[in-house]
Order: sequence, then structure tokens, then C-alpha cells
Amino acid sequence: MTTTEPRTDQEILDRSSMDDVDAIAEFNADPAEVIHAVKDQAEALFTWDYSKGSRPRLDKLYEKAKNSQWNAQTDLDWSIEVDPLQAFSIFTEASNVNTGHWTEHPDSPAKNWGDKEWDQFSIESFAWRLSQFKHGEQGALLCTAKIVETVPWIDAKYYAATQVVDEARHVEVFEKYIDEKIGVRYPVNPHLQLLLDDIINDSRWDMTYLGMQIMVEGLALAAFGLMHQVTTEPLLKKLLRYVMSDEARHVAFGVLSLQEVYQDMTAKEIRERQEFAFEAGVRMRDRLLQQEVWDRMGANVKQAVQHGLNIPEEDDLFNQMLFSKIVPNCRKLGLLDAGDGWLREKYTEIGVIELEHLEDTGEEYQAFSLEDDEVSS
Repeated sequence: MTTTEPRTDQEILDRSSMDDVDAIAEFNADPAEVIHAVKDQAEALFTWDYSKGSRPRLDKLYEKAKNSQWNAQTDLDWSIEVDPLQAFSIFTEASNVNTGHWTEHPDSPAKNWGDKEWDQFSIESFAWRLSQFKHGEQGALLCTAKIVETVPWIDAKYYAATQVVDEARHVEVFEKYIDEKIGVRYPVNPHLQLLLDDIINDSRWDMTYLGMQIMVEGLALAAFGLMHQVTTEPLLKKLLRYVMSDEARHVAFGVLSLQEVYQDMTAKEIRERQEFAFEAGVRMRDRLLQQEVWDRMGANVKQAVQHGLNIPEEDDLFNQMLFSKIVPNCRKLGLLDAGDGWLREKYTEIGVIELEHLEDTGEEYQAFSLEDDEVSS
């Protein structure tokens, strides 16, 4: 058992507690910002060992990625007409927002809403979700370019280069869908931005893997899977099918790479990775509370956040399932129970530990692969 002392929630999150409502209720009120600069502390590493295939599982991913490239402009039928309300209301119904906790509870900011407000909320909420995914994909674009620079293995550099292309395509396709089919957009949520800033700012290349490949991409894969399952809108359904095939490989890339790295780390180094996995989990939980949507709907954002944090466990299945890829992958990497099981306790606190025995993404990516007839030649 390690004797390494973990940092407090205050030190990790830079706020008084994990559930500090004032801090969580912050939202991006400046949609006009165009450029956001983050200092990248990492060194760019050359390697003169060009032995391709010395890490066979990474080489297999690389070969798979080369054969799975799709074109957002030509592989999707953009002539399909989309009714935003019909397409997106079903997703609101599948989430935890359309429950009695929100529609009937006396403390809910939406307790007096009628059909008109809920219809508008459905459109705003879905536009917000896709906007945040787009912003996250740009974060992945920058982070994967950083991995190309910083990882010391040629097999990883090769694969990461294909992911840079994937992420550019994801940013492009989400922006096109938002622009042409929804017409409603949102700026980046500050909790997502904080996490992306931390990932990019950290000088250690494996932290880029953990933050982006395991945490951000893991949550995105779960969310896309849920959307793909419930939506009946054909353009969105096919778009998500394509993106999921890429995302599953990306998460597997992180799992396969970090398994090797973590084997040689000290207890102190592993503790730092556990703390970062906790911080990332809290940041993503915070941004799922849709602060900007509540503000645009004219609701009290602080009240909405507090009400969201108080949601009963039986109504919180949606947010819990968004961690369905993160927790099993942390377990496979040994982070849940390393040392004294600190991360297990923390994931128990945020209500997601019961997901640990779901399938991890180390090999699962093959189930998401596109068939040959799904990609144009």
C-alpha cells in the first residue's frame, strides 16, 4: 500500500468542494471569443527507431485506421431535410431532464414550463450537446497533434497521425450539421475548456493520453452510442455511426498505450494519474449540467445546477451511462484500485463505480468498425 498522500479536492479542483454550486454554475457568457491560447509545455521528441510493428496491437490499429477513412462531404447525404424538434425531442425524452424531478419538483426551474418551453429546450439542449462535442473534437485535434510530437514510439506516432485526420473530420462534420440542420450553436462550456486546457498544458505525454483518449474520448463514445441508439433522424444516425467507428479506435489507442506505460510507474506517479482521472470526471460531470442552456431559457442557472446535483439516483441513469466507457477503462489500466483504491472511492462519490465491469475498449473497437460497403472508395 502506498503512503503517498493524495491532494485534497480543493487542491485538485481549485474550489471549496466537489459540489461547489457557485463554481459549477459558471457558464460561457462570451460567445464572441474567437481565439483561446493555452501554453503547451511539452517537448517535441524525435525517434530514430523506425521499427514499425514492434508494438503489434498499435500497428494493427494503424492499419485499421488507414482502411477506415470516410469523407464527411461525400459519404453523408446532406440533402436530407431535418426537423430539429422531431429529431431531437426523442433524445431529451431519453435523458434525465424529462423526469418528474425536473417537470414537477417544486425546486425545479422548469416546473411551470409548458409544451412550448419544453420544445424549445429540446432544440437548445441538443444544439448545446453537439456544440460541446464539436469543441471537444477540436480539443482532440490539438491533443493528438501533441501526441504525434511527444510520444517516443514510432508506432504511436503513426497511429496518432491518422487520428489527427479523424479529429479534423469530426470538427468539420459536427459544424456542418449544426450550421445547416440546427441553426443554433453554443460557445465552449468553461468546465470543458478547463479540462482541455489542463490536458494541453501538462508537459507529460501520457497525461495527454489519459485526459483525451481515455476521459474525453471515452465519454464521447458513450454519448454517441446513446444518441445513435435513440435517434430516428437518418442523417444524424449515419453521421454518428461513422464518428463512433473512429472514436472506438481512439479510446483503444489510449488503453493499449497506457497499459505499457503504467507498468513501470512509481506509486507517486500513479497517484497523480488517479487524481487527474478524478478531476477529469468531475469537470465532465459539471459540464453535463448545461449551464448555457438554462441561461438561454431564462432560468436561474445556480438553481438549475443545484437541482441537477440533487437528482435521485434512479433518475440519473443518463449521466451515469456517459461514464460507461471511462470507468471500465480506468479499471483495466489499474487506476481504480492502485495504492489504497483512492480512485475507486472517488468514482463511488460521483455515482459511477457500478459501471466498472462493463466491457473496456481495448479490443471493443473492432465491433464498431465500418464495413467495406460503408466507406466510399
